[in-house]
Amino acid sequence: MPMSKGPMMTAFRILLSLMFAVMAAYTAIVVSREGWGLVPVFIGDIAGLTWRGQFNLDFATYLILSALWVCWRGGFTPLALALGAAASVLGIMFLAPYLLVALQRSGGDIRLWLLGVQAQRRAD
Repeated sequence: MPMSKGPMMTAFRILLSLMFAVMAAYTAIVVSREGWGLVPVFIGDIAGLTWRGQFNLDFATYLILSALWVCWRGGFTPLALALGAAASVLGIMFLAPYLLVALQRSGGDIRLWLLGVQAQRRAD
């Protein structure tokens, strides 16, 4: 059975979809209440050396790691770099749909899903 057809992958797809939906709704509420001024608050918390700042810095490192993986998976092409830039600022609102699309395009091949163009380079 291909990796993309089992019950665990169905659960994973549902989880990714829920993550995206919850974050999109939450973001819409926050933007309507507080506006688009995230960056000064985010950086200010980090500069304040508080627990909120520690969390923000930790989260930023995850975003950077996610962006690097997206760029590497796409072979550092211009499109992969643009997608990596999106990953670096949009978090799960980018990564969940990206993973869902990549899963669909991989045809159930876990190597292709995780490695992208690197899977072919490894095979050569």
